[in-house]
Amino acid sequence: MKQLRKTSPARLARQLSIPKSRGLEAVLKAQLIAAILHEVGRRGFTHADMANRSGLPRSAVTGILSGSLQKVTIDRVLRLLEAAGLEASVRVRRAA
Repeated sequence: MKQLRKTSPARLARQLSIPKSRGLEAVLKAQLIAAILHEVGRRGFTHADMANRSGLPRSAVTGILSGSLQKVTIDRVLRLLEAAGLEASVRVRRAA
């Protein structure tokens, strides 16, 4: 798997000339997908297994787990997270 360099959502947004909220969304999706990929590998699940467990089309699972962030919704990522036997938590804080 390709090693990703950590970056802040604000920095990513600046680099891509997108709103800060979109940068945060991209970073969150990437972090969640990385956790899913790790667990899928650890448990030996195939894309077909994940499609069956999540109820998502296999083509969608393959696209998401292959690194495509286009048209990837948070709800689909959360379905894959659950299918992999994981759960996420969210922490909210005041902006600086």
